Amino acid sequence: MKRLILVRHAKSDWPEETEDFDRPLADKGLQDAMNMSRFLKNNNISIDYFVSSPAVRALNTCKIFNQAYQLDCTTNEKLYNPSERNFESVIYDLDDNLSSVAIFSHNNGISNFANSISEDIFHFPTCGVAGFEVDCESWSEFDGAKKKLLFFYEPGKI
Repeated sequence: MKRLILVRHAKSDWPEETEDFDRPLADKGLQDAMNMSRFLKNNNISIDYFVSSPAVRALNTCKIFNQAYQLDCTTNEKLYNPSERNFESVIYDLDDNLSSVAIFSHNNGISNFANSISEDIFHFPTCGVAGFEVDCESWSEFDGAKKKLLFFYEPGKI
């Protein structure tokens, strides 16, 4: 059994003359990411590994979560402006020794991917987190595996 946790980056800012890739987190985003990461840790949501989009707002969200978890974190460019297939490609490459992985990415891709693997329909707010149980032994079996939504948290409701 594996656990996949999807995290949309926290609220970002868009200063003048800043490229989309380089957008920083807004103050509210920093606070939401700190609160959400503490909430997950305090509720014993175990995570073994982080994979993030390399975009500044996603990677900084990941780094804030990592203050609570102290894990290895890698980036994967497939998670920036992702399609559902991009997520699957990242998942297939995960080490099978990892039981629980959090992926940090962007809308609309993260909402579309979550909706493609779950019968629950939802739209990720910034810093929204969804956890899925995936009935497989190897991440390479992800596509055909049964998936079940375990939780969906929004920053304004925790």
